[in-house]
Amino acid sequence: MKRRAFLAGIGVTVVAASCSSNSTPTASSKNIPDAISAILRKPRYAQAKWSLLVADVSTGETLYELDADRMALTGSTRKLFSVGTALNALGADHRVTTPVHRLGTVDAGVLNGNLVLVGNGDLTFGGRRIDANTVQYTDFDHNDANALGTAILTPQDPLYGVTELAKQVKASGINAVNGDVVIDDRLFTPYRVPNGNLLITPILLNENMVDVTVDPTQPGQPARLDYRPRTAALAVTGAITTGPADSTSSVALSDQGRIECVGSPGCGGSVSGDIPAGYKAPLTGSETFVGTFRIDDPASFARTAFIEALAAQGVTVTAPAVAKNPPPPATTSYSDDTRVASFESAPLRQDARLILKVSLNLGANLALSLFGLSKGRNTIQGALAAERQSLIDQYGVDGNQFSFPTNGSGTPDSQAAPRALVRLLTAMAKTPVAADFQSALPIMGVDGSLAHTGQTLAGKGHVFAKPGTTIMPGADGETLELEAQNLAGYIETKSGRTVAYAVMVNDAGPVLNIADDVGAVFEDEGEISSIIYETL
Repeated sequence: MKRRAFLAGIGVTVVAASCSSNSTPTASSKNIPDAISAILRKPRYAQAKWSLLVADVSTGETLYELDADRMALTGSTRKLFSVGTALNALGADHRVTTPVHRLGTVDAGVLNGNLVLVGNGDLTFGGRRIDANTVQYTDFDHNDANALGTAILTPQDPLYGVTELAKQVKASGINAVNGDVVIDDRLFTPYRVPNGNLLITPILLNENMVDVTVDPTQPGQPARLDYRPRTAALAVTGAITTGPADSTSSVALSDQGRIECVGSPGCGGSVSGDIPAGYKAPLTGSETFVGTFRIDDPASFARTAFIEALAAQGVTVTAPAVAKNPPPPATTSYSDDTRVASFESAPLRQDARLILKVSLNLGANLALSLFGLSKGRNTIQGALAAERQSLIDQYGVDGNQFSFPTNGSGTPDSQAAPRALVRLLTAMAKTPVAADFQSALPIMGVDGSLAHTGQTLAGKGHVFAKPGTTIMPGADGETLELEAQNLAGYIETKSGRTVAYAVMVNDAGPVLNIADDVGAVFEDEGEISSIIYETL
């Protein structure tokens, strides 16, 4: 329970392979307060490598510095780059439009041809939607449900987007589709990232997941199983027994929660195990177990859901609802005249808030891809190259002080120096999206992945920062090592100035108990942040 609680609080990623810094520290320091130095000298950090930089956002003046040019593993502080550059390139008000086009003529309400839904990279696509301008998140996000053993689901209908599109198709005068329904997912080339082995695609329905809930009943009786979204694409079944109140929960999802059969008739996932009567989730205290199945064929998943949404609105389709998504047509087939429906996302500032508050790996990589598209690049390699060039040319980040070889979310191989992070943050503070970017960050003691940190410190409510934590196996393959624990963002100081800062510790030693060992490091960085708040 302690391990999982801490994981939820800071977004820890445990990865399978080690990666070490390849640079030589500068051993430089400037003006470090004694109170911060005392923390860095704690016995637990005898072999650790600390680095720190604090700079005034308005003047660029360096205020505190310690080995600020040392390259270090970033963890999820990498997301500051991918989300920040996308937000600035596209604009905080940018919305993603998901259109539906008819390919063929409509005769007496019958479309003789295919109906095509074009995936354009809408992260939430109607899910989490509070209203047209706002999406909801929780401190225990469903994207982390399997890693944490719990989640709090947002209450919104994940099928809202396809339902709204189906209503518009019906209103356009189409009552039947004598053809097929196609999901066009060519916006960018789908790819996997090593951070969680996530599949990143242009079409996302419930972020390409099926949420599973299990509620206990009476000892010896079957537990109640439910899931969402309910579509013919995936049937979730299971036999979960309600155990005695003092028993241990053993609820498990088949295939390690990964579904590869979507698009084939009879595709299913199963849930098994026991759940105790009076079950309380380890983090939330919820009486409901929450887990997720990840979908490996998002286009076929969305296709089935859209066909069912059309049927619910009285639009029949001759093609079977459950089938592999057909190849999309030539892009020249689309025009304003063929558009029969469209769905608009909330503004991008809302996606930035969701991604940074809960450290959403899927969203950070999608943001990187959208940035790449703004530069004419439709592959992950192209997006990374365009981002790197922009960071150097537009933001003034030294290219020797960061390395992002594979992904936009951080672990396991992204590296940067504190000076690179602070340079980005300082440059972002001078952009039109500065206020949106800062407010999207977790606030210490208030919300997101910093909600439970520093609640008694003077800096509570004044520190806006992104944590980044990476734990890796030790050389023996059995023990765990704290390879990275970082915090970077903005502090509105006691004197009224705004500073950008990055505090990073790498190679911080073995982890015997995550809550005790890593939790203490995380609290120390919160205290360092609060000292900066009080002394500047």
